Amino acid sequence: MLAFLLMVAQGGITVTGSIVRVTGSGLGCNTWPNCHDGSLVPVEGAAPWIQQLIEFGNRLLTFALIAIAIALLISVLKRRKEIIVYALLQCFGIVVQAVIGGISVHLDLKWWAVALHFLPSMILVWLAAVLWVRVNQPDEGTPRVIIPQSLRALAVFGAILLSIVLVTGTMVTGAGVHAGDTGVGMEGRLDVDLGLMAHIHAWVMYVYLAVTIVLVGALVAKKAPANLQRTGWLLIIMIVVQAGVGILQFRLGVPRWTVPVHIGLCSFVVACCAVLWAQGKVREVQASRVQ
Repeated sequence: MLAFLLMVAQGGITVTGSIVRVTGSGLGCNTWPNCHDGSLVPVEGAAPWIQQLIEFGNRLLTFALIAIAIALLISVLKRRKEIIVYALLQCFGIVVQAVIGGISVHLDLKWWAVALHFLPSMILVWLAAVLWVRVNQPDEGTPRVIIPQSLRALAVFGAILLSIVLVTGTMVTGAGVHAGDTGVGMEGRLDVDLGLMAHIHAWVMYVYLAVTIVLVGALVAKKAPANLQRTGWLLIIMIVVQAGVGILQFRLGVPRWTVPVHIGLCSFVVACCAVLWAQGKVREVQASRVQ
């Protein structure tokens, strides 16, 4: 349960972070780790109260996230080493991610700093999803890969494409209309043609979708376990939905409400991709011999 909660929370904090961006609240707390110079909490009049509330609330969620990660780590200390390592990576990654967020504030939300804040979150979502799968497998038994090597290579290629989709997505955001704070304006934004960048992002996503369809089709043809097939179909559905939201977002001029939806679906796609990969390795427990 804690592993699933951590996975959801890792995706959820990316959504609250996007709300910070689209409401222009990124500098509602204009320093870090304090909210304002000399104050850990919001200060009346230092910035619009709603912006302070949104940014400070997002920062508080980090403490909830680390609490879940620590509770999970404690609960798995007697499990196998692989699970403990994944749990430690979550704790370490959350702290590093908080520091990166603080650096992005000190850099006045320059587009590349914000991108470097978002991308590690996707890595943490991926690791949390793998951890969730591994926690639900027995510690005993022998690990066995159940996906043919050729399909694992295709899955790796798909994961690389997904990474490129994420990177180009941050570049679209960096060139887009939401700077992250109302006082920043377009200073420090990515100076590229937004339409071109959005099309590059979309076409990489189309290739990723095609590769995923081929992968899932092959899993079905090879009669892969039912859980692998279900996860694969869910991944395809979520990529298609995400593509639809992205197209709608671009056609409507990126209205604020579409950004948290797009980010939330992004975390969902990353988690599904990670679960599909993790389910490709099982632990087989041999039945005890009758004496």
